[in-house]
Amino acid sequence: MNIILFGPPGAGKGTQAQFIVQKHNYFQLSTGDLLREEIKAKTHLGTEIEKLISNGKFASDEIVNSLLRQSITNLKFRDRIIFDGYPRNIDQAKNLELILNEFNQKIGHVIFLNVSKDIIEKRIMGRMTCDKCNMTLNEFFNKEQIELHPCGKEFLQKRKDDNIDVVVGRYDTYMKTTKPVLDFYSKNVNFTEIDGAAEIELITNKINDVLNV
Repeated sequence: MNIILFGPPGAGKGTQAQFIVQKHNYFQLSTGDLLREEIKAKTHLGTEIEKLISNGKFASDEIVNSLLRQSITNLKFRDRIIFDGYPRNIDQAKNLELILNEFNQKIGHVIFLNVSKDIIEKRIMGRMTCDKCNMTLNEFFNKEQIELHPCGKEFLQKRKDDNIDVVVGRYDTYMKTTKPVLDFYSKNVNFTEIDGAAEIELITNKINDVLNV
């Protein structure tokens, strides 16, 4: 069964998705990662995406849907996908349903990590991601782990879009555009809301409880 993992930027979706991948043998499909990989490839589309993200905007549905479809058609991901950061609006939700139906797949669980704006600001401003292993740490909360990071702390980089104005803008945009999607999915029995401000281990345990039902 496939999983949708919701939460505003900085809610910890990526961290929890990694735990699910390791424990339940899933594949994390992050639209953010798909977009960043396209940027790294320095394609024409990647240049367009980089301009949007650096200005705190989201890539268009057309761009995201195209990249997403390429991944869903990969047979090794079949019914083992965690959708991280997608869908963000009703049109994307409908598009996801169409693609999954086309390949005889469905959504098994919808999980929403709910976190307030002030906590998001603190998390994102200190966020650093390793260029080698993709691990995410926080310079305020993970000082010891940063010093002892096995890849070397020189590989821990802040994202270009991590500044206070962009953070607030992205949070407000996400909550505004995603609310209709949350309202839509919240009517389903497979929808679960979790306090994303809780300790990471507690959140992980709650997610495991949901997936093991």
